[in-house]
Amino acid sequence: MKCLLLVDLQNGFCPGGNLPVPGGDEVIDVANRLTKDGGYDLVVASQDWHPEGHGSFASSHPGRQPFEMGELAGKPQVLWPDHCVEESEDAAFHPVLDTSRIDYVQRKGMDRNVDSYSAFRDNDHRATTGLADFLQARGVTTLDVCGLATDYCVSASAIDAVNMLPGVTVRYIEDASRGIAPETVAAAEAAMKAAGVEIVRTAELLEEVGR
Repeated sequence: MKCLLLVDLQNGFCPGGNLPVPGGDEVIDVANRLTKDGGYDLVVASQDWHPEGHGSFASSHPGRQPFEMGELAGKPQVLWPDHCVEESEDAAFHPVLDTSRIDYVQRKGMDRNVDSYSAFRDNDHRATTGLADFLQARGVTTLDVCGLATDYCVSASAIDAVNMLPGVTVRYIEDASRGIAPETVAAAEAAMKAAGVEIVRTAELLEEVGR
């Protein structure tokens, strides 16, 4: 059972959004190609879905500015611009993304007191989203992960998948992902490799299924 996890392909993380990833919209067509021709049995998408006044927002910390370091749930926290507030256009999936091919949406970041980069659990690792149980119940044996942003939510999701889905092959699709900065992307890719995540490209995956 092969599954594709699309991480946070939302307006907020694409150009014009409140927290844009450089070139974030460039992966949408790649994601659509993968969902159509990648031979996946299951397609899952995560969606950042914050309440107003979330604790990761700089605006929730008087006197602090976006991208400063703060603390949340006892851990260091980048203080972000307000983004992906539930029910907002910023939180919606990118309009070019073919959502008809998505079988399941996992929302995250809904607890205002802790951030959730990973699609699998909160940053403090105290609460899980239930995605691991969902994938295990469906017998997933290979999980391919891509999306936005490599150096935060994509890498956190891929590493958690290795830790929370024993026996599952986890692969990060490099060209179907974009990150914030080259140095943090490089660090994230090194961390994924060290955790046992394989790094692949779309052409390899399409070749596997004769496309």
